[in-house]
Amino acid sequence: MKPRKPTLITVMGNNGAEMEFVPLRMDLTERAVMTPVHYQWLASPSQTVERMPLEREASETGRTTSLVRYQPGAAFAEHAHPRGEEILVLEGVFQDEHGDYPAGTYLRNPPGSSHRPRSQDGCLLFVKLCQFADDDLAQIRINTNQTPFVQGHGGLRVLPLHQHGTEGTALVFWPKGERFVPHTHVGGEEIFVISGCFQDEHGLYPKGSWLRSPHLSSHHPWVEEDTLIYVKTGHLI
Repeated sequence: MKPRKPTLITVMGNNGAEMEFVPLRMDLTERAVMTPVHYQWLASPSQTVERMPLEREASETGRTTSLVRYQPGAAFAEHAHPRGEEILVLEGVFQDEHGDYPAGTYLRNPPGSSHRPRSQDGCLLFVKLCQFADDDLAQIRINTNQTPFVQGHGGLRVLPLHQHGTEGTALVFWPKGERFVPHTHVGGEEIFVISGCFQDEHGLYPKGSWLRSPHLSSHHPWVEEDTLIYVKTGHLI
């Protein structure tokens, strides 16, 4: 994929001032890393919801991966997902007219779906927008706290969440001291560190870190403490 030409977009900062926004990390051929020390929260159209963009194509449309923080009582108006929405609830309880989703819930709202999201007590979400294949129409609700993990490579434990074409999504638990074999990412790899601390020869990634490794990149990962990560592979060709 060729790098996109940056386009300035006006967005609102938390102080209400207008800010010039350039699309973030949209060259999918480049490695990208964000750790909590670099977080910069931005206001959303709902003043009770903030967002921390990790990759972002445009102000309110297009491909986006972000952390989304709902204050207690926060709500969004009903809206549609023209190219789908993927959510992992990290903290608190996320809600909409279809149900309540505690921390550990994985949601997929397919293209054409809509909802009215809210959170009575507040929550923190990992959200991916406009990244579904046109024929990926599965509606998914998984409470990962109540779903068994299966044996993976070595001491890893894996909870598959979704598979469509070359794209696969899972939670992976790494026990303390686990080292994975050096490997190449065919189709790329994306990781969000839910708990613990993930490491490889390129750096150290504590809880809340996001990594995007491009097609045919490689690394040799390990952990020194129990660590849980969200992993998506095969989607960056």
